[in-house]
Amino acid sequence: MRRFPPERIVCLTEETVETLYLLGEADRIVGVTGYAVRPARVRREKPRVGAFTSADIPKILALAPDLVLTFSDLQAGIAADLVKAGVAVHAFNQRDVAGILAMIRTLGALVGAADRAGRLASDFERRLAAVAGDAEGRAPVRVYFEEWDDPLITGIGWVSELIEIAGGRDCFARLRHHQAARDRIVPPRAVVEAAPDVILASWCGKKVRPERIAGRPGWNAIPAVATNRIVEIKSPLILQPGPAALGDGLDAIVEALTL
Repeated sequence: MRRFPPERIVCLTEETVETLYLLGEADRIVGVTGYAVRPARVRREKPRVGAFTSADIPKILALAPDLVLTFSDLQAGIAADLVKAGVAVHAFNQRDVAGILAMIRTLGALVGAADRAGRLASDFERRLAAVAGDAEGRAPVRVYFEEWDDPLITGIGWVSELIEIAGGRDCFARLRHHQAARDRIVPPRAVVEAAPDVILASWCGKKVRPERIAGRPGWNAIPAVATNRIVEIKSPLILQPGPAALGDGLDAIVEALTL
């Protein structure tokens, strides 16, 4: 990092983009991931410099960033290339609700906005507590969350936690501590046996097809299928571990569980 706070930041995942906007620090952003859609104006205001597992390194270097923000081992190669080119990189790796809140506070500290970030994180904590309080006393709803359809992948950490905060019971909560998607694959028969009351689906990068879910062999026996409680939650709301998941994503889960 050439200066503090950094004046030119590239964000290679969308949750850091949204956080900086919420903190009033969007002017520091000089490049973003192609998946950044929150707030909507980011698509007009900031140049795209990569996808998720790929990035245009020469384009990033041309932006002369003081700091590049990455996420997880899936961007380790990108981070290594940037470090070799002399760029300061901070790699986040939040996988649960506590990690999201810590990311917000850490990012705030990195840009000299620790107080504002603390208030933002505290606002989310109060919202989470309020939603959990509203759910107390209601019979828990059994929920199967589908992150991908072929193979069936479930159990992503922060989504599993948000389901429980909203008053649900994640059918595969035991898998949520596994970071790798391959470790969260479940056979179709296991979902039938779990008998979820609600199916939530968010297929990263493509539209959910409820009729395909309902048409799987033997799935007509699942209560969620029988009552047509198959609900898509758009991936920008729930599959990025950041403000969207704690706000609009959680609201979408609550709505699906209380229909």
